[in-house]
Amino acid sequence: MKKGTLALLIHGGTENWSPERWKRRFDEVCGDRPVWQLGSGKGEPGEVHYAAVWKPVPGELAAFPNLRVIFNLGAGVDALMGDKSLPKVPLVRVAVGDLTRRMTEYVVLHVLMHHRQELYLRASQREKLWAPKFQWPAGAISVGIMGLGTLGSDAADALRRIGFRVAGWSNSPKAIAGVECFHGKAQIDAFLRQTDILVCLLPLTPETRHILNRDLFAKLNRSSPMGAPVVINAGRGGLQDEADILACLADGTLGAVSLDVYATEPLPPNSPFWNHPKVVLTPHNAADTDPDEISRYVAHQIARFEAGQALENVVDPARGY
Repeated sequence: MKKGTLALLIHGGTENWSPERWKRRFDEVCGDRPVWQLGSGKGEPGEVHYAAVWKPVPGELAAFPNLRVIFNLGAGVDALMGDKSLPKVPLVRVAVGDLTRRMTEYVVLHVLMHHRQELYLRASQREKLWAPKFQWPAGAISVGIMGLGTLGSDAADALRRIGFRVAGWSNSPKAIAGVECFHGKAQIDAFLRQTDILVCLLPLTPETRHILNRDLFAKLNRSSPMGAPVVINAGRGGLQDEADILACLADGTLGAVSLDVYATEPLPPNSPFWNHPKVVLTPHNAADTDPDEISRYVAHQIARFEAGQALENVVDPARGY
């Protein structure tokens, strides 16, 4: 019996998201299963049972009448959930160790960057200024993580082991050893009041859109050694109100920010973020997906599915993640 085709719908524009690179990896792990790269001119839509996608154009997936499963190659699925023509089949999100470790690296790097006053030190270097400031210990800083899924939980544990005081907030109750956990609307203010460095790893849903705004920033702790709180967003660009971020940096409500995601990507050349002295930018690469591990993950999931086993990490359409 011929195996159903796996279609790749990848719209990247960066080296890591080269469709040809992903096609080679999937050819290696899929054995005798046909792998069809969108735009190659090969393959029949009716033979496609599985689709592995990154930023597909709305309506593209509706072209496959016999689709059984969609695999999203990145962590965020908000763009797919907004496609009204999306086939009513299981949508599987990525949950692999490589992606988790990369996000934890990013979070730890940027928390340490602000904790160890790197913006000041690099400015001093450019000015050839030898003027070290007092450096407080990690235990003097409280890091709050919004979003305690796989990514947030791992980052929280790593920060705790370095010595930071770590708290977390999520929509539903969570328990993480050594981390004070808050949940729900009733507990978010208490979480924010004790947070010096806020890390946002929330999914983007109608409820979380623009959650990073002036009202929220004003509730963060203002009595830490850093003087003003810091925000790190490696979740989704739609989580942040960018006008509020700029205004709060200007009036001192925020001391600094690290941003990996933006309302418009790539970040437009005229964005004030580019040259802002209190903003650290990265090009949405906090947890760039690794083709090797992800292709194996998808192939394993397909094998489980065809053996009659349950798919893992299926998105709940009602929650949006």
